[in-house]
Amino acid sequence: MAQPEDLLFSKEHEWVKLDGDTATIGITDYAQNALGDIVYVELPKVGATIKQFSPVGVIESVKAVSDLFTPLSGEVLAINDALENDPAAVNREPYGGGWLLKLRVADPNEAKTLLPPADYEKIATE
Repeated sequence: MAQPEDLLFSKEHEWVKLDGDTATIGITDYAQNALGDIVYVELPKVGATIKQFSPVGVIESVKAVSDLFTPLSGEVLAINDALENDPAAVNREPYGGGWLLKLRVADPNEAKTLLPPADYEKIATE
């Protein structure tokens, strides 16, 4: 699957959509496919301060339980509450309704450490 051109990616298979100082974060199509059917998502609390590449939650599928990592540092502004009742939205719409959290970016320069779509595609297809 071609990656959306308006996103940045981490090597841990998270995506980021930047809008000013707000970042929307989710897991990639590659990640959700590797995990299989997602049955539970645990996310940080709104207001929490998180550091780049640190674990911020857990995603559980029928195959495995995996830590979620944040590709950027910042303050959690919102979490996708819909995932509590419908965690499979991450499978159906990894780049849309399956987003995980929004944060106020602490350091915009951290985005320079993330991958553009073409570079991420190379990792996801290895």
